Amino acid sequence: MSARSFFDTNVLIYVDDDADPVKQKHATELFAEHRRRRTGVVSLQVLQEYFVVATRKFGIDPEKARRRVELIAEFDVVTPEVRDILAAIDLHRLHGFTFWDALILQAVKLTGCSVLFSEDFQDPRRIEGFRVVNPFG
Repeated sequence: MSARSFFDTNVLIYVDDDADPVKQKHATELFAEHRRRRTGVVSLQVLQEYFVVATRKFGIDPEKARRRVELIAEFDVVTPEVRDILAAIDLHRLHGFTFWDALILQAVKLTGCSVLFSEDFQDPRRIEGFRVVNPFG
């Protein structure tokens, strides 16, 4: 069985990206596998970012994007608290991550996932006890 894995927005958005069929196929398969095995994790931030990118960048109808958010939300969804925001600020201050990336890293740490699927970090990289994996690299 696959380990619990956190999905960054940029991986999920490829499910809708017709411009890159190879990445689209891989993202779709990865999403489906973790949905089937109930090992996928996202945060509220990821759901919000997904909706914005899907509607603005890809011009997806907001109603369809809403249904996709509902589907993604079948993953475990982590809700950050004030202490998580403060921890993300510390990651930003101490390690130079953008605040938004630090918030993702804190969410992964909070959920105990062993893998973060993302294109936004150096691959492969271990951070705070989990691996960052670019599933397309």
